[in-house]
Amino acid sequence: MHTGSDRGTNESATGDTTTGPTGQRAEGAAEETAEETLHVSKAPAFIKARRTLHLSWQVGVFVVGLAVIAAGVAMLVLPGPGWVAIFAGLAIWATEFAWAHLVLRWTKRKVTEAAQKALDPKVRRRNIILTTTGLVIAGALIGFYLWKYGLVLPWDLKGQ
Repeated sequence: MHTGSDRGTNESATGDTTTGPTGQRAEGAAEETAEETLHVSKAPAFIKARRTLHLSWQVGVFVVGLAVIAAGVAMLVLPGPGWVAIFAGLAIWATEFAWAHLVLRWTKRKVTEAAQKALDPKVRRRNIILTTTGLVIAGALIGFYLWKYGLVLPWDLKGQ
């Protein structure tokens, strides 16, 4: 089991973090320590007690997670919340599999970093300029089409 002491933090019996050898306060050390502990199955105790039952449980969790992820992938091109379903399937897998837990934690970190980067004033200003430029170009193209051909759509078969 991983403890916080080799990361330069000490935890008291109450779970409070204290400063480590570097003199810095370890923010979120309790969270990091809890996440880095050995991944434990979320299956009920009576299922974990029997090896074949626990293996069956894991196969079931894998199949359900795979079905949710497959539905999410399908929803990327069909109507529906595709990414939400993919992350939900990954969260289902993370209840049983350490690798899925690590992937989910990495994904959460990357999404948080992307959100913070998107809120950066320079990036927001650049995105607004690019969006405005794109809308002006699209408006000019639509205006040219209407000037050249009028409001007749190219697939209007009644006009022939």
